[in-house]
Amino acid sequence: MSELTLLLLQIGFLILLWFFVFAVVYSLRADLFGVKVRKLPEPAAAPSASAPAHAETTPVAPVAAPARPRSSGPEKATRDTVARIVITSGPKTGLELPLGSEPLTIGRSSESGLVIRDDYTSSHHARLLLWGEQWMIQDLDSTNGTWHDGERVTTPVPVIVGAPIKVGATTFELRK
Repeated sequence: MSELTLLLLQIGFLILLWFFVFAVVYSLRADLFGVKVRKLPEPAAAPSASAPAHAETTPVAPVAAPARPRSSGPEKATRDTVARIVITSGPKTGLELPLGSEPLTIGRSSESGLVIRDDYTSSHHARLLLWGEQWMIQDLDSTNGTWHDGERVTTPVPVIVGAPIKVGATTFELRK
């Protein structure tokens, strides 16, 4: 074998070795710091919210809101209907968390609002967020996916009260 061939094989082996090292470092970085998350557009503000509260000079009597008829179908999770998140299966079965109006990140990372430590949950797996008056579940490009009511979440979807949401090996639901 000529010296030139041997030199080219050595250089090729070094390039291949460095490629492997960079692939491992990239994989570790993505697992530790997560990936970029797409943000949802802000919902349109209600027309009454644009007027300042001090602009009214005449007192107005409060009007009772009309009673909503109960539907027999599944109820979408709105700010008024949801008060807590309940874990129904998995490592933290029975845990109940109150829901505010802030988004709740779910994942293995200690920065998450709901930390789930299992091998099937990504560092930043999913997010529950209030979009207008509606609770939505968003998958954050997790490896194993987020499931709502038996269907995989690919885009932010409205959450149904009492419908199971599966993240890794943990199942939870929103309740009143």
